[in-house]
Amino acid sequence: MAIKNVEKERVYTVDIRQLFKIILRRRILILGVASAVMSTASILAFLAKPNYQSSMQLLVSPNLYTTKSSNNPTDANSDFTDPNVEVVDYTAQLQLMRSNQLIEKAVVILRPDYPDIKIEDIKGKKGKKPPLTVARVESGTGINRTPSQVFEIKYKNDDPIKTQRVLQTLLKVYQDYNIEQQKQRLTKEMTFVNERLPKVKSSVVTAESNLEAFRKKHNILDPEAQSKILLENLGDTQKQLQTTRAQLQDVQARYAALQDKLAASPSSAIISSRLSQSTRYQTLLNEIQKTELSLARERIRYTDDSPVVQKLVQQRKNQLALLKQEVTRALAFQTGKKASQLKNSEIDAVISQALKQSASNESLLAEGQMAEVDIKLAEEVIQVQTTALGLEANEKSLSNSEKRLQAELAKYPSLIAEYNRLLPEVETNRKTLEQLMQTQQSLSLILAQGGFDWQTLEAPERGIYTGSGRSLILGYGAIAAPIIGIVVALILEMLNDSIHTSYELQRISNLRLLGVVPKLGKNYKRKRALLTDCSTEVLITRMGGLSVASLPSHENLDMAYQNINILNSPLPYKSLMVTSANFGEGKSTVTLGLAVSSARTHHRVLIIDANLREPSLHKYLDLQNEWGLSLLLVDEAHSTFKNYIQPIHPSIDVLTAGPPGLEDTVKLLSSRRMKELLNEFEQNYDLILVDAPPILNTVDARILATLCNAIVIIARLGQITRTELTQTKEILENLNLIGIIANQATNN
Repeated sequence: MAIKNVEKERVYTVDIRQLFKIILRRRILILGVASAVMSTASILAFLAKPNYQSSMQLLVSPNLYTTKSSNNPTDANSDFTDPNVEVVDYTAQLQLMRSNQLIEKAVVILRPDYPDIKIEDIKGKKGKKPPLTVARVESGTGINRTPSQVFEIKYKNDDPIKTQRVLQTLLKVYQDYNIEQQKQRLTKEMTFVNERLPKVKSSVVTAESNLEAFRKKHNILDPEAQSKILLENLGDTQKQLQTTRAQLQDVQARYAALQDKLAASPSSAIISSRLSQSTRYQTLLNEIQKTELSLARERIRYTDDSPVVQKLVQQRKNQLALLKQEVTRALAFQTGKKASQLKNSEIDAVISQALKQSASNESLLAEGQMAEVDIKLAEEVIQVQTTALGLEANEKSLSNSEKRLQAELAKYPSLIAEYNRLLPEVETNRKTLEQLMQTQQSLSLILAQGGFDWQTLEAPERGIYTGSGRSLILGYGAIAAPIIGIVVALILEMLNDSIHTSYELQRISNLRLLGVVPKLGKNYKRKRALLTDCSTEVLITRMGGLSVASLPSHENLDMAYQNINILNSPLPYKSLMVTSANFGEGKSTVTLGLAVSSARTHHRVLIIDANLREPSLHKYLDLQNEWGLSLLLVDEAHSTFKNYIQPIHPSIDVLTAGPPGLEDTVKLLSSRRMKELLNEFEQNYDLILVDAPPILNTVDARILATLCNAIVIIARLGQITRTELTQTKEILENLNLIGIIANQATNN
């Protein structure tokens, strides 16, 4: 995970705030690259040849053919000329002037005077500015600038006469080619029109035949007009139908009212009144009454099985049947129904009522009084009913007419669609034929007139000197030199994984920056020092020593030490391991400087060189290394450590690493003896500084890190990389890592 983070940090480009520092740090590289660029520009400027330029201007104006096409939008030229042929296309004309085809013709003409001339000498090579330029001159000013009909052709060469000859030859080639192509285009267009004319005539005949066949088939001239007539008829029919239905509703309402009124009168009385006017009915009724009287008398005398009684019963039955027929006829007339539609119960009820009423003269009188009123009401009902039947018949007829008209109209959309397809086809083909014939006549006139009107507004002259471009080359070189130098420096900076600033060091490590130490001079070799105190002088003479001025000392080291002291509170660190990622980071120098800063605060300091594999502290201090930490760890007698201590200052003692190779360093540093010694040192000194080996090279520093109270990393700017810093932090982050010190900073 940490390595991925490092890779992400490497993608980090360049902080704008550090740009000036990068330029300052890479100033020698930038100056070198800039000098190389300027030298190259100077050589190119020296080798540059003088340039001469000649130019000419041509006016390409449209002839009658073009003018007619542009002024008459309906001219057939736009529709019936060959689509591959353009009348006036200035863009195509521009490309044509620069084409290899025409330039090759000019080269053939120029070859007797210039045997080595090639197309590339006029047109130029790819990727380079061409000697020949063709452009349309713009007219107007500002936003109103528009391309004109004038073409300007320029040619550059180191021979002024050659520039003029080349343009003169090109002018001749352009004019000859334009006339030839114009004749070919017009001839091709005439051929195109002549080929299309018979096809268009045939299309006109076919379209007219299809339209005539359509009209004969459907017996109609214009479906749209006929459909409008049908729509009007349908509208009138629908209006009449609505009126009829309204009238029918009124009649039906009136009929229903009369029916209700008629129903309010006793139906038997009405029927009886109508039957009373019938002689047959009255005769039958009287005969029945006589038969019933005779039957009553005979039943008193005889039983029902008597032939006399049975004869009277049969006679009465026959009379009732005849009476039923008369009543049925009267009911059918009264109700307006057929005889087969009447119910027997209704008929029997009327007959029963009639037989009862016949026995009472008073009832017959009442029926006679009501007969006249009921008959008028019945006649009115019949009249309304007749009117309703007429309206119903009219409604049915109008509905049938409406359906018929709608059915006919349903056919017209398809007929109209077909008609609208056939009629435009006829009109279009007729118009096409007319335009095509006009085009044929127009092209016949144009062929006799010739090609475009070309006019030379400005003839080519001897080339004019335009300079050699040396100043421009030198100017570009002067501008590009520092830019290229800076770009190269930034690219190398981005490709370089080293850390150069304390800001970057703190940002990547995310540790406390305890101090920033500048580059210190190595003026702390061991030498004799005479002190005023006689006993101290004897000690230094016997053991050797350095004065405070000869040890590394700097205000920034004092600040780093004070920052460490601030972190010590409230639990002071007695043992402090000083390590780095790799060799050469300057940790021994910083360790000595921290010892001096501590000694100034009246602390007794012990410096331990814990690099048992490759000891170096004794070389810096010019001390003996025949005894030291390695011997002290293997000393079985457990003699006092003071016999191994070498004082270099009244407040600073040094325990060198001792001779290497005595035993396995891992075994020695992880032994119980090492822990006991550290405890003993902490009881006799205020601060123990352990100068440990690099953390990434051996396991020794990792063992020592578990034994010391605090750990400080020394990072040399410009040497340590992001990857190394991240790996070092990962190893020590679970231990008591208190911060990092930037060493050999230039100007952070």
